[in-house]
Amino acid sequence: MFVTDVRKDFYEVVANQRVALLVSADVDALCACKILQALFHCDQIQYTLVPVTGWQDLGTAFLEHKEQFRYFVLINCGANVDLLEMLQPDDDSIFFICDTHRPVDVVNVYNDTQIKLLIKQDDDLGVPSYDDIFQDEDDEGGDDSGNESVEGSEPSDKRRRFDEGAVERRIERQRARREWEARRREILFDYEQYEYHGTSAAMMFFELAWVLTKDTKDMLWWAVIGLTDQWVHDKITHMKYVTDIATMQRHVSRHNHRNEDEENSLSIDCMRISFEYDLRLTLYQHWSLYESICNSCYTSCSFKLWTLNGQKKLQEFLADMGLPLKQVRQKFNSMDMSIKENLRDVIEESSNKYGMKDIRVQTFSVHFGFKNRFLASDMVHATTALLESTEKDEGDSDNFIKALDSLSRSNLERLHSGIDLAKKKLMAIQQTVASCICTNLILSQGPFLYCYLMEGTPDVKLFSKPMALTLLCKYLLKSFVHSTRNKRCKLLPLIMAAPKDVEKGTVLVVGIPPESDTSDKKNFFGRAFEKAAESTSSRTLHDHFDTSIIELKTDDRSKFLDALITLLS
Repeated sequence: MFVTDVRKDFYEVVANQRVALLVSADVDALCACKILQALFHCDQIQYTLVPVTGWQDLGTAFLEHKEQFRYFVLINCGANVDLLEMLQPDDDSIFFICDTHRPVDVVNVYNDTQIKLLIKQDDDLGVPSYDDIFQDEDDEGGDDSGNESVEGSEPSDKRRRFDEGAVERRIERQRARREWEARRREILFDYEQYEYHGTSAAMMFFELAWVLTKDTKDMLWWAVIGLTDQWVHDKITHMKYVTDIATMQRHVSRHNHRNEDEENSLSIDCMRISFEYDLRLTLYQHWSLYESICNSCYTSCSFKLWTLNGQKKLQEFLADMGLPLKQVRQKFNSMDMSIKENLRDVIEESSNKYGMKDIRVQTFSVHFGFKNRFLASDMVHATTALLESTEKDEGDSDNFIKALDSLSRSNLERLHSGIDLAKKKLMAIQQTVASCICTNLILSQGPFLYCYLMEGTPDVKLFSKPMALTLLCKYLLKSFVHSTRNKRCKLLPLIMAAPKDVEKGTVLVVGIPPESDTSDKKNFFGRAFEKAAESTSSRTLHDHFDTSIIELKTDDRSKFLDALITLLS
């Protein structure tokens, strides 16, 4: 059921209990987790933190902790399946679920005892009404079994008439039942057909902190990063992003106003968050301007940097801004102050001439002390890179702890190491995009585009991770739409596969919706993958919390694709 009063029905319930926090491995979930940890520290609530990367992990974590804990908080996992069916918990286990995945499973919505959803109801959820999908047992009515006992006492023709009436009633009831079931299937299909995302979990917990009047600047910054994560990974529409940014902006100005009269507003360890209309150049303050332009999806697509013409265009663009190459190619921090001062305006002016009308975007930045300035998107890229690091063969939980650490302002070293990893990843993505387009690896399969990264492609190990592969998939589709002349192909979704585990012979498969500015970001591949795997009995693993990401045996790839083509045609 939906929790309407989060303070009373969630926070005060867990306030003097031990809580198990099961947190999914994405940046929004990490930020929500940081906010909740800070609140729990305030009120000395005992908790155990368990990172979970998929459904199997979640099941194992629950089995390990169900004896010691009654209360479980699930962050960014658990809303889109029938959780009680999956975990089979005891009757006294209670699950609080704060999850951005939609649609929310109907059993979770209508379970009043064990499932409590910390989910905003003003997101257009469109949950079907109870009577349309559940029928109480007594509605079905028992069979007319009362008429056999009176057999001996009545004349036979009267009994036959009575029987006929009973049979007709039973047939009528069965027919109504069949119609209701058919309608229920249709309603559920419409409701569950598309996968999409709702309000950021970090924002939900920040609002809880605000209601409790325990919100701090750190919590506000984490909420901003959680929202920015949804934008960077293209999970929400632009309209939703702008609306949520406005909400966060009100909180930011409230906090800044509150601290104006404090002594320490200019101290060395202060933290200032400010609303910015900043450039869509990834990590440009921690890189050279030239490399940032080359490795940002927005500029790379606009210039088509994988072509010689595109490279020429970029040189013209730099000349148009009047920036010396020496300045553009050195680290941003080392550029002349005179250039840095009005850099954004200069770039915006030239961008407009080159058709990049929205090079600037609403976002937030933070200053730690006098020296360190980070944009919210820098934080997202750095934390994601740490979460999915393939550098040393460390486990998922080690990466999780490092990524969680990088969000603390006391741990800037970790954050800088994340930024370095993020640069490597972005360069790998751009090189892979260029080679896929130049060697025509993107094939039109009829209802969708398909691209397979061969074993032995440079950096292929990076893309064995779901978020990295999804980001590559989105960048590739955007670039392909910019480069193709085929109008039909511009409207198609993309499926991408990359080797996951060579020894086991598995590939990771991701599907994303078509690329357009007006796209509602709803993804239909989750259901399609399930149906295709079922019909061909392909060996697949649907373990990811996003249903549009699956693992598949390499040998079953071709029959799985054929089934998808048939299904979606």
